[in-house]
Amino acid sequence: MRSLFCQFAAMLFALALASPLAAAESKITIAVGGGACLCYLPTVLAKQLGEFDKAGVNVDLVDLKGGSDALKAVLGGSADVVSGYFDHCVNLAARRQELQAFVVYDRYPGLVLVVSPAHTKEINSIKDLAGKKVGVSAPGSSTDFFLKYVLKKNGLDPTSAAVIGVGLGATAVAAMEQGQIDAAVMLDPSVTVLQGAHADLKILADTRTQKDTLAMFGGEYPGGALYSTAAWVASHDKEAQALTNAIVSTLAWIHSHSAEDIMAKLPEEMVGKDKALYLAALKNTIPMYSETGRMDPKGADAVLAVFSEGSPEVASAHVDVAKTFTNRFVDQARKTTGMGAK
Repeated sequence: MRSLFCQFAAMLFALALASPLAAAESKITIAVGGGACLCYLPTVLAKQLGEFDKAGVNVDLVDLKGGSDALKAVLGGSADVVSGYFDHCVNLAARRQELQAFVVYDRYPGLVLVVSPAHTKEINSIKDLAGKKVGVSAPGSSTDFFLKYVLKKNGLDPTSAAVIGVGLGATAVAAMEQGQIDAAVMLDPSVTVLQGAHADLKILADTRTQKDTLAMFGGEYPGGALYSTAAWVASHDKEAQALTNAIVSTLAWIHSHSAEDIMAKLPEEMVGKDKALYLAALKNTIPMYSETGRMDPKGADAVLAVFSEGSPEVASAHVDVAKTFTNRFVDQARKTTGMGAK
C-alpha cells in the first residue's frame, strides 16, 4: 500500500523540484486529505516551490481521498504528519488520543453543502435532506462532521441523512451530476466547476468567506493545518519547525502573488483541463488562506463548541482544547524569518 501511495504522489507532484541535499536531510511523510482540493493548496504549493527543501526537510506527500484516511495513515504509522482539518484534533481528544496542530493554513473551512443538479426541484432547504443520500469525502472526515452539525443546527437528527463517501474532486462532481446522490458537502474547485456547468446550482450552506463562516459558526473556524500525534510533535522539534517554516513562507508567497502566478506553479493534474474555472475557484479561495500560520485560540474554542453541540461524547469529555494546538513553532518562524508577523 505504501508503494502505491508513493507512486500516486509521484504522479501528482511530478513537477516538484528536488534539492540535491534533500536526501541527506530529515525525511517526513505527509498524508494529505485530498490533494486536488484548494483547501490543501498551501501544502502542495510548499512542495512545488521547494520550501520544504529550503527548510531542510525532505517531504514525501501521499494523497488520500479524505481527512479521515489521512488521519488513519498517521495513527497507523504509514505517515508522520497529516495535512488536514484541525477539527480531527478536537474530536480525537474526546477519545483520549492526543493530536496537536502546529501550523494552520486555512482561516475558514471552505465547506459548501450543495444540492445535486438532478435533484434541485425536490430539495429547497436543509430540512429536505432528511432521508436523502448526501455525499462526503469519506465517512468520519470533516465534510461528514460539517454535515452532521448543519443537520442538527436545523433541527434534524444528525444521522437523518444517509452518508455516502464520494471523495473529492472529479469523483464527487461525477456523483453529483449523475444524480447518484441528492446533495454533497464539497470544496473548491469542485463547487466552482459545478457552478460553471449549472448556473442554477443550489447551495444550502457555505463557509468559503469570513461573512458566511461567522454566520454559520459565530466566529472564525480554522480549517486545514499540519498536525500529528502530540508525542511526534514533542519528539521531532527540528522537523516540526522546518515544516512550519516552509508553510509560513508559502503563505507569505501566496499573499504576495497573483492567482495566475500561483496556478502556474501547480501540477497540470491538479489544475485540470478547464484552467479558467480553476482560476476562478482559486481567486475565490485565496482569502481563506491564513496570512500568519497561527491558530486563533477563539477559533479552536469554536471548533470545540461545534463538536460539543453535535456530539454528546465530546461534550462530556471535558476536552482541554489548548492542548490540541501550539503556536510556538509559528512564533519561532516569525522570529527567525520575519514572516508571519501580521
